[in-house]
Amino acid sequence: MTWLKPLLTPAGAESAYTAFFADLEAKLSDPATSRPELVRELLAELMYGRSYAALEADAPMAALNLDSRNVTFESEYYMATDDAQFQRVKPLLWLWKSVDLTPLGHNPLFGIPLRRILAGYIFKSVGRDFKCWQNVEFSVGYNMEVGDDVVIHRNVLLDDIGGIELHDGASVSDYVNIYSHTHSVLDGPDVTLRKTVIGRGARLTYHSTILAGSVVSDDAILATHALLRGDIEPHGIAMGLPAKTTRLKIREVGPVEGIDSRTFVPEPARKANPQFPEPTPNQTKRLEEEVLLSPRMGFVAGKR
Repeated sequence: MTWLKPLLTPAGAESAYTAFFADLEAKLSDPATSRPELVRELLAELMYGRSYAALEADAPMAALNLDSRNVTFESEYYMATDDAQFQRVKPLLWLWKSVDLTPLGHNPLFGIPLRRILAGYIFKSVGRDFKCWQNVEFSVGYNMEVGDDVVIHRNVLLDDIGGIELHDGASVSDYVNIYSHTHSVLDGPDVTLRKTVIGRGARLTYHSTILAGSVVSDDAILATHALLRGDIEPHGIAMGLPAKTTRLKIREVGPVEGIDSRTFVPEPARKANPQFPEPTPNQTKRLEEEVLLSPRMGFVAGKR
């Protein structure tokens, strides 16, 4: 049972939105459609109320920045990004990001259906009734695997360059950060990609952070402002910095058919930079592992 109530859309607006989305779906599904040209025309219409050609004549700099071929994304500079896959989705990511900055993107009646359509052409997979609010950032988009009835709230970072799975009914609250890559402490360019997996019905609450390779089991919760650098067992509630499971939901005991971090077999980690092809070795040691009396910054270890 949902706690949300249904709202009626004025007939005129609903009719206009339905026609717009039907036309967009038809154009995106047509292999002959040039996605950069489609997106720049849509943005000229939605943001400036005129054709791209008219905008280009009046305000060329504004027009140039509506065409995804004239902009770059941070992920395009990364060796781990598959350029062929990214160029396929780049115009749609630019449409997504740009509309989010307009009144249309802040209107759930327009913004949520638009993102749902775009997700079908950007993500590796997406299930039914995907709901995404505004200002969600992706690294590449094409490594997202999303199940049914998944909800992503505002200002979320989904670093999917190494892969992110959000299983059925997962909920991602405002300002959550989910990562799928890590940097070596000793060599910043030494990057390792690890898929991050969020189970069915799991809830990642406000401003929490999930580091690469973590597995959040089915029906688990990550508490507000928590930092997860490992796993959460089924029905677990993890909190703290770093997060630890401190409580379990009172549920009927039974096998977990979906994601269970205790038995889950993760995909092998991948290296992102060919200059660092080998697994990253242990990079740090605790202070107590230092040889006593060894000099550190002019002092004797452990003493002032």
